[in-house]
Amino acid sequence: EGYKRLLAWNDHLTTGPLPASLRALVEARVSQINGCAFCLAMHSDEAREAGVEQTKLDVLAAWRDVDSYTPSERAALALAEAMTRLADAGGVHADLWDAARKEFDDAALSSLVEVVALINAFNRISVTTGQTAEDYARFRASKT
Repeated sequence: EGYKRLLAWNDHLTTGPLPASLRALVEARVSQINGCAFCLAMHSDEAREAGVEQTKLDVLAAWRDVDSYTPSERAALALAEAMTRLADAGGVHADLWDAARKEFDDAALSSLVEVVALINAFNRISVTTGQTAEDYARFRASKT
């Protein structure tokens, strides 16, 4: 029942103000950090379907070191990483929050925070239950 509620929250966020491409990039990056192969495979597929170029996905872990990310993507990825590594980062620093506020209106920023919180929950469930990229491939194949 709880998982169904997470899925409903996810459905709500898909109709929110964040572009699908940005949402998928954030979800893929958080999944990289958390070591969730199932979610990383899924959100990489979603990113490609939303028009994100493969080369951008190839260097996602090094987004700070390449020029192909927009200011909005950089602000979103920085906030997502800080939220995912709260203990290591010492929280979300004001400069990261301010950068995100410059790029997103209140509705989009709220949606971004929710997307990061939700993908972290999904990652923890998938990693804990041993879901793999192969499991995702089987899931995807069953939908076609």
